Amino acid sequence: MRFDHYLTKVEKSSEYRKFLKTNKKAYLCSGFFVMDLDAEKNMHQIDFYVPSKKKFANFILDEGIKIQLSDGIRDKKPEKLGKEVKTDIEALKGIVEDEMKNRTVTGDLKKIIAVLQTIEGKKIWNLNCLTGDMGLIKVHIDDDSGNILKFEKASLFDFIKKI
Repeated sequence: MRFDHYLTKVEKSSEYRKFLKTNKKAYLCSGFFVMDLDAEKNMHQIDFYVPSKKKFANFILDEGIKIQLSDGIRDKKPEKLGKEVKTDIEALKGIVEDEMKNRTVTGDLKKIIAVLQTIEGKKIWNLNCLTGDMGLIKVHIDDDSGNILKFEKASLFDFIKKI
Protein backbone atom coordinates (compact mmCIF):
# COMPACT_ATOMS: atom_id res chain seq x y z
CA MET A 1 0.00 0.00 0.00
CA ARG A 2 0.99 3.55 -0.50
CA PHE A 3 1.57 6.01 2.31
CA ASP A 4 -1.13 8.34 0.99
CA HIS A 5 -3.71 5.56 1.39
CA TYR A 6 -3.09 5.48 5.14
CA LEU A 7 -2.87 9.26 5.43
CA THR A 8 -6.21 9.66 3.62
CA LYS A 9 -7.75 7.08 5.94
CA VAL A 10 -6.65 9.16 8.93
CA GLU A 11 -7.72 12.48 7.45
CA LYS A 12 -11.21 11.18 6.64
CA SER A 13 -11.77 9.84 10.14
CA SER A 14 -13.93 11.51 12.77
CA GLU A 15 -11.09 11.01 15.28
CA TYR A 16 -8.79 13.17 13.15
CA ARG A 17 -11.40 15.90 12.69
CA LYS A 18 -11.95 16.04 16.47
CA PHE A 19 -8.21 16.09 17.06
CA LEU A 20 -7.68 18.93 14.57
CA LYS A 21 -10.33 21.11 16.24
CA THR A 22 -8.30 21.25 19.44
CA ASN A 23 -4.83 21.00 17.84
CA LYS A 24 -4.94 23.38 14.88
CA LYS A 25 -1.16 23.75 14.64
CA ALA A 26 -0.46 20.01 14.61
CA TYR A 27 1.40 18.78 11.56
CA LEU A 28 2.28 15.51 9.88
CA CYS A 29 5.75 14.41 10.98
CA SER A 30 6.16 10.67 10.36
CA GLY A 31 4.82 7.31 9.42
CA PHE A 32 5.60 4.15 11.38
CA PHE A 33 5.02 0.72 9.89
CA VAL A 34 5.82 -2.79 11.06
CA MET A 35 5.74 -5.61 8.52
CA ASP A 36 5.84 -9.03 10.12
CA LEU A 37 6.62 -11.17 7.10
CA ASP A 38 6.04 -14.51 8.84
CA ALA A 39 2.90 -13.86 10.84
CA GLU A 40 1.62 -11.37 8.25
CA LYS A 41 0.50 -9.16 11.09
CA ASN A 42 1.35 -5.61 10.17
CA MET A 43 1.04 -2.32 12.00
CA HIS A 44 0.36 1.07 10.42
CA GLN A 45 0.68 4.37 12.23
CA ILE A 46 0.64 8.01 11.10
CA ASP A 47 2.12 10.59 13.47
CA PHE A 48 1.42 14.27 13.94
CA TYR A 49 3.40 16.63 16.12
CA VAL A 50 1.50 18.96 18.46
CA PRO A 51 3.87 21.90 19.11
CA SER A 52 1.76 23.45 21.88
CA LYS A 53 1.98 20.23 23.94
CA LYS A 54 5.38 19.06 22.66
CA LYS A 55 3.78 15.67 22.11
CA PHE A 56 3.08 13.30 19.27
CA ALA A 57 -0.39 12.21 18.27
CA ASN A 58 -0.09 8.65 17.00
CA PHE A 59 -2.95 7.49 14.79
CA ILE A 60 -2.89 3.69 14.83
CA LEU A 61 -4.81 2.35 11.87
CA ASP A 62 -5.17 -1.33 12.61
CA GLU A 63 -8.55 -2.47 13.93
CA GLY A 64 -10.12 0.95 13.44
CA ILE A 65 -8.40 4.23 14.20
CA LYS A 66 -7.03 4.88 17.67
CA ILE A 67 -5.20 7.99 18.87
CA GLN A 68 -2.44 7.98 21.45
CA LEU A 69 -0.58 11.03 22.72
CA SER A 70 3.04 10.30 23.46
CA ASP A 71 6.08 12.22 24.57
CA GLY A 72 8.79 12.84 22.07
CA ILE A 73 12.20 11.31 22.51
CA ARG A 74 13.89 14.28 20.92
CA ASP A 75 14.88 17.61 22.36
CA LYS A 76 14.03 19.38 19.13
CA LYS A 77 10.75 19.30 17.30
CA PRO A 78 10.53 17.05 14.25
CA GLU A 79 10.50 18.40 10.71
CA LYS A 80 7.24 18.48 8.78
CA LEU A 81 6.64 15.56 6.47
CA GLY A 82 5.19 16.38 3.08
CA LYS A 83 2.17 14.38 1.99
CA GLU A 84 3.67 13.22 -1.31
CA VAL A 85 5.60 10.00 -0.83
CA LYS A 86 7.05 8.16 -3.80
CA THR A 87 8.09 4.80 -2.37
CA ASP A 88 5.39 2.20 -1.82
CA ILE A 89 5.55 0.67 1.65
CA GLU A 90 5.39 -2.86 0.27
CA ALA A 91 8.24 -2.10 -2.16
CA LEU A 92 10.61 -1.58 0.78
CA LYS A 93 11.05 -5.34 1.22
CA GLY A 94 12.19 -5.75 -2.39
CA ILE A 95 14.59 -2.81 -2.13
CA VAL A 96 16.21 -4.30 0.97
CA GLU A 97 16.36 -7.81 -0.52
CA ASP A 98 18.02 -6.49 -3.70
CA GLU A 99 20.64 -4.66 -1.64
CA MET A 100 21.18 -7.78 0.48
CA LYS A 101 21.93 -9.74 -2.71
CA ASN A 102 24.27 -7.01 -3.96
CA ARG A 103 26.22 -7.23 -0.70
CA THR A 104 25.98 -11.03 -0.50
CA VAL A 105 24.06 -10.88 2.77
CA THR A 106 22.25 -14.13 3.44
CA GLY A 107 19.21 -14.71 5.57
CA ASP A 108 15.51 -14.23 5.02
CA LEU A 109 13.78 -11.08 6.14
CA LYS A 110 11.38 -11.79 8.99
CA LYS A 111 10.35 -8.33 10.13
CA ILE A 112 10.75 -4.78 8.86
CA ILE A 113 10.24 -1.76 11.07
CA ALA A 114 9.98 1.28 8.80
CA VAL A 115 9.86 4.92 9.82
CA LEU A 116 9.28 7.64 7.25
CA GLN A 117 10.42 11.08 8.33
CA THR A 118 12.05 14.22 7.05
CA ILE A 119 15.69 14.63 8.04
CA GLU A 120 17.52 17.79 6.99
CA GLY A 121 14.86 18.49 4.38
CA LYS A 122 14.90 15.01 2.78
CA LYS A 123 12.25 12.31 3.11
CA ILE A 124 14.03 9.26 4.44
CA TRP A 125 12.81 5.72 5.06
CA ASN A 126 14.66 4.47 8.13
CA LEU A 127 14.39 0.66 8.23
CA ASN A 128 15.41 -1.83 10.87
CA CYS A 129 15.10 -5.35 9.52
CA LEU A 130 15.35 -8.64 11.40
CA THR A 131 16.53 -11.74 9.57
CA GLY A 132 15.98 -15.41 10.31
CA ASP A 133 19.63 -15.85 11.34
CA MET A 134 19.24 -13.25 14.13
CA GLY A 135 20.75 -10.54 11.96
CA LEU A 136 19.81 -6.91 12.12
CA ILE A 137 20.01 -4.77 9.01
CA LYS A 138 19.74 -1.00 9.19
CA VAL A 139 18.87 0.73 5.94
CA HIS A 140 18.17 4.34 5.02
CA ILE A 141 16.42 4.94 1.71
CA ASP A 142 15.95 8.31 0.02
CA ASP A 143 12.25 8.48 -0.83
CA ASP A 144 12.69 10.75 -3.85
CA SER A 145 15.31 8.66 -5.65
CA GLY A 146 14.88 5.24 -4.03
CA ASN A 147 18.65 5.15 -3.45
CA ILE A 148 20.18 3.38 -0.47
CA LEU A 149 21.90 5.99 1.71
CA LYS A 150 23.02 3.62 4.45
CA PHE A 151 23.25 -0.15 4.79
CA GLU A 152 24.61 -1.80 7.92
CA LYS A 153 24.43 -5.41 8.98
CA ALA A 154 24.89 -6.52 12.57
CA SER A 155 23.98 -9.46 14.71
CA LEU A 156 21.32 -9.23 17.38
CA PHE A 157 23.82 -10.96 19.66
CA ASP A 158 26.14 -7.95 19.35
CA PHE A 159 23.49 -5.85 21.08
CA ILE A 160 22.86 -8.48 23.74
CA LYS A 161 26.57 -8.56 24.60
CA LYS A 162 26.54 -4.81 25.24
CA ILE A 163 23.64 -5.09 27.66
